[in-house]
Amino acid sequence: MNRIDVKFNKLRTEGKKGIIVYVTAGDPDLETTEELVCRLAESGAAMVELGVPFSDPVADGPVIQAAAGRALKNGVTLKDVLELTSRLRSRLDIPLLVMTYYNPVYSFGLESFVHTASKSGLDGVIVPDLPLEESEALSEMLQKWGLHLIQLLAPTSSPGRIKAAVKNAGGFIYCVSVSGVTGARTDLPASGYELLTRVRSETDLPLALGFGISRPEQVSSLGDEADAVIIGSAIVRLVEEGGCRDEILKRVASYLKKFN
Repeated sequence: MNRIDVKFNKLRTEGKKGIIVYVTAGDPDLETTEELVCRLAESGAAMVELGVPFSDPVADGPVIQAAAGRALKNGVTLKDVLELTSRLRSRLDIPLLVMTYYNPVYSFGLESFVHTASKSGLDGVIVPDLPLEESEALSEMLQKWGLHLIQLLAPTSSPGRIKAAVKNAGGFIYCVSVSGVTGARTDLPASGYELLTRVRSETDLPLALGFGISRPEQVSSLGDEADAVIIGSAIVRLVEEGGCRDEILKRVASYLKKFN
């Protein structure tokens, strides 16, 4: 069974909400990212998304855009992120995902990407700019190798689109809380709660709410509506504050522990 499924089954049995953390791979460098992911796992992260740096991250706000730019200056590629995944898999049991735009996957070659991702110990793939209508080929290849293609839904998703997205989805549904880009927000909009209700009526798959989560009280306000939350920009901003590697690790670990 895929590690994502195992993790959510465990969380549901324990009555807990999962904390999924996004980090930009290669910011400030790959060695720090590797140690950061391990520290996140120790600090309560249920699973980690490794963001593949891309030159045109259309779904991301300024914090993650800047991080992607720094990682690109370091020369970090999708191949590097998959090699990082392999190293992490030898150290960690938690589910690992990559969040990547489609161009790097297409350039890598679909079959080569899926085969390499499977060998690396990856569990899931998120591709925010891959339309549902064009995702069948990648989804089928990933399923063949036991990986999940995570579907995203937004407040603007129609009832028909929600039905289509959940039909062949696996792992969990990534529910986007706002009609906009990533970024920490003080309050979660009502549209996020409404989306969770609409998607829940169509599937029993775990639901994870992302885009805007930055405070523990936001998580507690969700009650049983979401099975997990995704924290991204708030973590990336803590990395951006800099300092030596140990300072970054301690800063991020201290922040994440507030959610447990």
